[in-house]
Amino acid sequence: MGSLMRQDWLNPATLRDATAVQRDMAASAEQLDRIGTVRLVAACDTSSKWRDTRGPVHAAVAPATWPDATALPAAAVTQTPPFPYVPGYLGFREAPAIVAAWSLLPQPPDLLLVDGQGRAHPRRCGIAVQLGLLLDVPTIGVAKSLLCGTVEDEPGPTAGDRAPVVDRGETVALALRTRARAAPIYVSGGHRVSLESAADWVLRLCDGRRLPWPIRLAHDAANARRRAYMDQVAETAAERPEH
Repeated sequence: MGSLMRQDWLNPATLRDATAVQRDMAASAEQLDRIGTVRLVAACDTSSKWRDTRGPVHAAVAPATWPDATALPAAAVTQTPPFPYVPGYLGFREAPAIVAAWSLLPQPPDLLLVDGQGRAHPRRCGIAVQLGLLLDVPTIGVAKSLLCGTVEDEPGPTAGDRAPVVDRGETVALALRTRARAAPIYVSGGHRVSLESAADWVLRLCDGRRLPWPIRLAHDAANARRRAYMDQVAETAAERPEH
């Protein structure tokens, strides 16, 4: 499964512990490129019931070969999270299920895109940072909105145009235009990927669309897992004898 360095990096006991863990992980994450040859690229995403902060998380990791971009079967799991949803601590709710899905893959991917923040986080530890350390894999955060920081100058209208996102004097992400005139997305490094390399990979994987196609595959797989779970719950309830 990779280098799971400490159990509290995955499941801290309290919110106070979680804050300390995030600062520890942020200091441990590598911000320079150490990617290696990419033969398998993947993305991960989760799905859950709207406004359900404690119910099950349906997680999927969708791999594909690279550079020929052949989608392979996604791995997906459903888990009840050990940690409730708290803004700024999303990783502790979603990462355990994603790690479990990752462990089901026959071969670990060489690069992982995460639907969420990397270093664009108040404590520089979004879920892409956390997963990169837990799985010992290069990770990139791909987000549709900002959690912290401000964009310095709007990126130009052309695909590939970008502008820095700065928080407390540090560039933590890039606002990246991936399709002409479409709203930018926010790309940040997770672990073992520099910010510029993260943006280059995301552009390569967008293929003319706003979001990278591996992210879309993972999104579809996570939703499919949730629908299958709900169907199973409904079927079990229907089979339950009446009293």
